[in-house]
Amino acid sequence: MDLYCSPSGKDSWSGRLPEPNELATDGPFATLGRARDEVRKLKASAALDGPLTVHLRGGVYPVNSPLEFGPDDSAPVTFAAWRDEQPILDGGRRLTGWRVEPVNGREAWVVDLPELVLDGSGAFRQLFVNGQRRPRAGLPKEGFYWIESAPDTPLTAGLFEGSCYFVAAEGDIKPWQNLNEVEVVLYHFWIEERSSIYEFDEASRLVTLWHDTTFCLKDDFRPRYARYRVENVFEALTEPGEWYLDTTEARLYYLPLPGEDPATAEVVAPGPTQLLRLVGQPEAGRYVDYLRFEGLTFRYADWEQPSSKYDHGPREGQAIHNSYQGAFLVPGVIYLEGARWCAIEDCRVEHVGWYGIELADGCQGNRIVGNELTDLGAGGVKLNGSDAAGPPARRTAHNRVTDNHIHHGGEVFASATGILCRHSGGNVLSHNHIHDLYYSGISVGWVWGYGDNVAKDNRVEYNHIHDLGHGLLSDMGGIYTLGVQPGTVLRYNHIHDVTRHNYGGWAIYPDEGSSHILIEHNVCYRTDSQVFHQHYGRENVVRNNIFAFGGEAAGRLSRPSLLDQALHLERNLWVTDGAPVFNNGAPNGIYAELNLYYDYAGPARFQLAGQPEPVDFETWQAHGVDRHGMVADPGFRDPARGDFSLQEGSAALALGFEPIDLSNVGPRPPEQRE
Repeated sequence: MDLYCSPSGKDSWSGRLPEPNELATDGPFATLGRARDEVRKLKASAALDGPLTVHLRGGVYPVNSPLEFGPDDSAPVTFAAWRDEQPILDGGRRLTGWRVEPVNGREAWVVDLPELVLDGSGAFRQLFVNGQRRPRAGLPKEGFYWIESAPDTPLTAGLFEGSCYFVAAEGDIKPWQNLNEVEVVLYHFWIEERSSIYEFDEASRLVTLWHDTTFCLKDDFRPRYARYRVENVFEALTEPGEWYLDTTEARLYYLPLPGEDPATAEVVAPGPTQLLRLVGQPEAGRYVDYLRFEGLTFRYADWEQPSSKYDHGPREGQAIHNSYQGAFLVPGVIYLEGARWCAIEDCRVEHVGWYGIELADGCQGNRIVGNELTDLGAGGVKLNGSDAAGPPARRTAHNRVTDNHIHHGGEVFASATGILCRHSGGNVLSHNHIHDLYYSGISVGWVWGYGDNVAKDNRVEYNHIHDLGHGLLSDMGGIYTLGVQPGTVLRYNHIHDVTRHNYGGWAIYPDEGSSHILIEHNVCYRTDSQVFHQHYGRENVVRNNIFAFGGEAAGRLSRPSLLDQALHLERNLWVTDGAPVFNNGAPNGIYAELNLYYDYAGPARFQLAGQPEPVDFETWQAHGVDRHGMVADPGFRDPARGDFSLQEGSAALALGFEPIDLSNVGPRPPEQRE
């Protein structure tokens, strides 16, 4: 059975025709909501006895509130683009009626938005002009301000000793117009934090924020206070492309870029924060099943600051207004909860303020495949369900997130990841292309240490991950893991160009408690720190990988386990160009054999834990490490240009190293997908 929707249709029509008939008395529906309701009627009357497709004709479908589906909508129903047309589910509001006025010595476009005052529903936090994101007016114009001091935050403060007070440097903060709507955005450790200003004392320069920060107000573990910017400052509206929304006067100001014309420019303010919601009741056994969305574009969704409570640590149960890692509090614009065997395939999500797609509690067997997620306020895809102590019905597992192109994210929540897989196991995260984010590419696991963990048996493979960090945050990895994860495999991933702020730009980063993970056949290079870094864990097997050109070393083991088998290294190629091949090595925690080491700049050097001066390979071997390894040129074809294929006669082959074929990495054509 087939139904049809078209922007030129009418919800009073039957929806059985792809276009209006000659008399314009029947034709397609106008909205997806009407098509959904028609499916409900068909189910109730028992007229639906097989799969049904709702074909969406090309054009824009306005979305003023999220399109909702529940358990009663379960059926093999596909909402798909009609042939090669491009249907767009659009949450934006076009702004017109501009006038030109002088503002801060510049000519600005100005428009009054009385609906902001009438019902308070029209305020927005993003603006797009001709399909491009525009920045809110803020300071400084380049770089960052630095906190001068913090009255209740000594430089010895612990990580979670947040505060709402700091002293600004002379001239950084002023008693600006609508000061309570100015936002301070802190960048420290591995997160960003946002809060409006509650109060500013001009004499003492003491800034009081509306909320305590999640982390202490330091830059990171060094004895230095944090960096920050301020946004939504009217007096800072001075550069082309910037905008400012005065909610008190219900007035929007925009400084146009050269060549922009108020008569022809498309200026869009996003409306809802979410565009599509599939929500079941997993604990009641009522799921949303078998819905599929294919070939659709979702665009223009706004953001709000999410909040929750700490789930562990010294502040457990207290309010939390900023995520302590991975922007995990931020929801998805497309949101699934209690959904099974549903699919989002070959869709596009763009110009949004949150994560692109979220598989929340109780999601099983879903497909997030072949999508492009770009211009994201946060990251690409989130997966999370109940933890090991939570109700089994709310577990999220056995989903496929494959063949997606996730790029240019973190525009609002910089600490977001390309794919964030927290309490979720048995998933396939493969063949994705992830790049241009400010934090990690793929993050798997959410247990710090050796506690019980449901994030097991995840396959992370054939992903191309690159250009991460951009020097904004610290402590990140192309692939990042946490906790004990038997059955988890990281293989055939191509990871490169990870840059950090102060520390911690790694390609593969098994962090606290990461254990029983197999890491093999990955090609990783050009990172600011080490290429591979394990920060305490047990029995991880790392074999047949290429780790090259880390700024500080090729490999590192820190805080080794008390057990002898913290890390098993076999047949890897560790290559540098002037840096030690391994640093902070702890031979009592490493089993290594048949590895090849090489430094293009000179003799290979190894730095042992607690010893400031690096040692040579013979000394490394004398500690019982890699007695059958070697120092030799691996014979890469063109490593300076990222070609790490091996030339004939490579010394690595003599050690049993298997050449790594990257030709199947990244998204595949539809006919080749699983």
